[in-house]
Amino acid sequence: MSDARRPYEGSRRKLVLAFDIGTTYSGVSYTVLDPGHVPEIKGVTRFPAHEQITGASKIPTIIYYDAAGKVCAVGAEAMREGIFEQAEDEGWLKTEWFKLHIRPKTDASKQITTQIPPLPLNKTVIDVMSDFLAYLFECAATFIQDTHANGRDLWNSVRNEIDFVLSHPNGWEGFQQTQMREAIVKAGLIPDTNKGHARVSFVTEGEASLHFSIENGLPPKALEKGEGIAIVDAGGGTIDISAYSRYSGGGGEPTTFKEVAPPQCHFQGSVFVSIHARMFLEKYLAESDFVDDLDHIVRCFDKTTKIRFSNASQVQYVKFGSTRDNDPSCNVRFGQLKLSGEDVASFFESSVKCVINAVKEQKKMSHKPVSHIVLVGGFAASDWLFSKVEEGLRPDGVTVIRPENHVNKAVSDGAISFYLDHHVTTRVSKFTYGQFRTTFYDNTDPEHRKRSHRSYRCASGETLVPDFFAIILPKNTQVQEGKEFRQGFGLRSEQKSDIQKVTSTVWAYRGSKATPKWKDEEPSKFTKLCTVEMDLSHIPLAPRSKLNGAAGTYYYLGYDLILFFSSVELRAQISWEENGVEKR
Repeated sequence: MSDARRPYEGSRRKLVLAFDIGTTYSGVSYTVLDPGHVPEIKGVTRFPAHEQITGASKIPTIIYYDAAGKVCAVGAEAMREGIFEQAEDEGWLKTEWFKLHIRPKTDASKQITTQIPPLPLNKTVIDVMSDFLAYLFECAATFIQDTHANGRDLWNSVRNEIDFVLSHPNGWEGFQQTQMREAIVKAGLIPDTNKGHARVSFVTEGEASLHFSIENGLPPKALEKGEGIAIVDAGGGTIDISAYSRYSGGGGEPTTFKEVAPPQCHFQGSVFVSIHARMFLEKYLAESDFVDDLDHIVRCFDKTTKIRFSNASQVQYVKFGSTRDNDPSCNVRFGQLKLSGEDVASFFESSVKCVINAVKEQKKMSHKPVSHIVLVGGFAASDWLFSKVEEGLRPDGVTVIRPENHVNKAVSDGAISFYLDHHVTTRVSKFTYGQFRTTFYDNTDPEHRKRSHRSYRCASGETLVPDFFAIILPKNTQVQEGKEFRQGFGLRSEQKSDIQKVTSTVWAYRGSKATPKWKDEEPSKFTKLCTVEMDLSHIPLAPRSKLNGAAGTYYYLGYDLILFFSSVELRAQISWEENGVEKR
């Protein structure tokens, strides 16, 4: 499906590692870039305590800490036989689902705060993430040295200049990327310098999954008419939905993909099926002695029943004990808990509805018609999820497919493909971005009159109204990589010294209005993204005469706030003029 990958044109050998830290499972993919050779995507398939599973490409995202905060067991080692008892005896603390602590603290994610396990005492999410990254790095180093010819020499030749690709849910933003960058620095994988930071790239799970799907064959029909295709990455914590269309390059130019709808991120991954199962079983077993085994029963449900479930009309069993464990009052017999298929189906219901509604929303918002969706991610292996999503979208003429090749490796393999191939050149803005400013008071405008009590006369003699939202980049705008969006702003003061430093804050509007105008209408829908500061004291400013008959002079400093996408990161800059030349 993708254009043939070209040989690596660099002059020195290089290693690229992609870490997919999932809510429940994590994996590592990599590529060795040899000058003159076509790069190949490979996966780390051997981890400590995973030797018995041939070709296992992922490990559980779990860390055990002791009381002093020292790492005791990670990944598959934290799941080996006897570890639960050892942890109990030695007072270890199990840490899982920690990725969800990085999430943006928005209205959409507030609901899950009480549902995710807390972090260990005196540990931040950056601490835990850095410990896990360091472990994945060790595993990758061992695997590459053990499986490649002259592996030790290969590793030593590249180890100090490795490039890293970190994937994250579609809903993560600049602040979350900063936290992940801090974690990789704390793990000792890169130095805390600009050069070190430049070795880390970020890619959304949706875009990584697209690259994986291109590698593993997108449905030809979906791309024939220039239509869009939706990628649904159903993972442990989040369900990420993105939509793209293909553009054939002419005149020898490579084929590229453009995002055609704002990407979505929902907290309805497979762990929420387990959360609903726990809530149900807590009530169901409330009068039984087996309620004390609730944690163990939910773990058994996760390992077997949840994965195998495919028919709501069939009775389901959760095997958790021995033949001596019986309680007819709650359908426990010979160590097996009997549940109706309808009850188990109810645990999946909110996730199924989420996928169906999100795809319908993508279709509505898309710049191109969407009639195919590709379902990837660990949760995509659920036959029940697949069949119910297929059934729910069939009336809308949507075809649902699952790639045959290891859908749970989609993100880490796709992250390497993102680094190598960079298929996506245009992305869609998720929110409306801008800055709050003052605007000139207009007595004929009812919105201004409503806020007249807040109006004031500024240094220039003009009357202004504060907290007007100046839109720089509207939501659902297709943005080509590197394309700039700018808006002019200005500072006025009677004292030159008061306006020598420019501070601009970029805000995102998360509400439903197409053109939000005032902060006081929906204050909770605006969130601060970043602040850009610049010292412009060196710019000569000439005094100007005040306006509207006011006596005296004032100073004015004009500047532009510029937004643009660099890869999947939104960047902000301030520009100004010096002697007719733009500076940044």
